[in-house]
Amino acid sequence: MASSTATLPSKMKAWRYSEYGKSSDVLKLDSDVVVPQPNDDQVLVKVVAAGLNPVDFKRMLGMIKHIDSPLPIIPGYDVAGVVVKVGSQVKKFKVGDEVYGNVNETPLNHAKQIGTVAEYTAVEEKLLAIKPKNLSFAEAAGVPLATETANEGLERCQFSAGKSILVLGGAGGVGTMVIQLAKHVYGASKVAATSSTGKLDLLKSLGADWPIDYTKQNFEDLPEKFDVVYDAVGQCERAVKAVKEGGHVVTIVDGAALPPAFWFLVLSNGAVLEKLNPFFESGKIKPIIDPKGIFPFSQTKEAFAYLETGRVIGKVVISINPMR
Repeated sequence: MASSTATLPSKMKAWRYSEYGKSSDVLKLDSDVVVPQPNDDQVLVKVVAAGLNPVDFKRMLGMIKHIDSPLPIIPGYDVAGVVVKVGSQVKKFKVGDEVYGNVNETPLNHAKQIGTVAEYTAVEEKLLAIKPKNLSFAEAAGVPLATETANEGLERCQFSAGKSILVLGGAGGVGTMVIQLAKHVYGASKVAATSSTGKLDLLKSLGADWPIDYTKQNFEDLPEKFDVVYDAVGQCERAVKAVKEGGHVVTIVDGAALPPAFWFLVLSNGAVLEKLNPFFESGKIKPIIDPKGIFPFSQTKEAFAYLETGRVIGKVVISINPMR
């Protein structure tokens, strides 16, 4: 049994695809989708905003179809919204709570059929956290998957205070969070990061001590080497040349890992977001939303088209049930 204090609609609007392919060809708005019912360990969230990630369009192209949930699929991993119904075993949240999180515990293996680019989505309570008070729903929707990925990569390579790090792809969704976490949470002695010329000031503002313009400089040729290289773009072959003896190279791009580098898949966990909430609320770390990056629900196809350019600064977010 689930508890709710309001009458909820039986149908909702959602963007979904019934075949794999380019978003421009297969993604359709459906106004007659059944609102999901939360299981005992889930809450039903009225989606205020949904964050997009590269995995969303790669999944839509069919890159993980051998382990995907059955079609049709509503895309979207990241959500920020309001709890409108709770399952019988839910202890942490109540109706009216403002929450955020990544709705897929495992990112590739049978990710949810009903994602977050919809008016409602059902999510296990353990995957969610209370939204930081100072963040808008759109800002919060840009946080979960990228931040969980950034944090888990740093944990897996035993990053700690006093170590140096080079971040490849510092202006992307994951890269912007790695810079901030390494500097302001983990206490890095030096943070270097790569980007194109126009994004160097952003890297500095996030805490990078040494912004590197990849259009003018090969990072692997620098005389200084780093304790950790975090590869968010798939340049592992070069990354291993920039790490110190005994250091770590971590990549989030499948197929890119060459020894001593390693690749990992992040597991969604609301406890990680809870742990980092004070850093968001104090302003030490902040979500980075692309200047063009908040799209209305009606322009979801345009949001995907922009995401697919690979030129996004930080995150792209879709505003679904706007509140603030």
